[in-house]
Amino acid sequence: MKLITSLLGIVALSFVTSALAQEESPSASPEPNASTTAPEAPVPAPSAAPETRATATPTEQPSAQKKEKPAAAKTAAAPSGKRMSVEAALKDDENRWEAAIAKHDIAIIGSMTADDFAGVNFDGKVMSKSGLIAESKKDRDTYKSAVNEKLAVHTYGPNVAVVVGTAHEKGTGKDGQPFDRKFRFTDTWVERNGQWQCVASEIMKVP
Repeated sequence: MKLITSLLGIVALSFVTSALAQEESPSASPEPNASTTAPEAPVPAPSAAPETRATATPTEQPSAQKKEKPAAAKTAAAPSGKRMSVEAALKDDENRWEAAIAKHDIAIIGSMTADDFAGVNFDGKVMSKSGLIAESKKDRDTYKSAVNEKLAVHTYGPNVAVVVGTAHEKGTGKDGQPFDRKFRFTDTWVERNGQWQCVASEIMKVP
């Protein structure tokens, strides 16, 4: 009987031991949960995001400075660029005018002179626009060449300029005699509605 009781006690003890082992095994399972929650620990990532913005701000500032410098350079160069464009435009107009004289192109001459034009011819005659055109129509000379030399442009404000130069003309007169002549001239130009027009001119023949 004692033997049976002891055997029963041993069986009960082993049963309790196995039950306790089963109860302890679930408690060990939290370790996998801890391992799964461990990756969430790198929550410090938000702290890295501010660092990224902080580093992005300095890189953006130099780019803004680079944009501002060229703008300032353009502003500084604008006046000289405008003076050069006026000079080039008026020299081109003077050359076209001289070429129109050689071609007897009255339309070009008329478009370049203002309606209130006042001029003094090489013989001292004062001419209006209509007088200048009339003199151009009377010209029967045949030109081999007609070019301007030593043109100098002097600006007086944004819309007024004076051109000083020499016109050199070669060809044959209406009497059949060859000619080689030079004229020194001073032309005053005014920009009106975006177009440069000659408002005054004085010409003298160079001996």
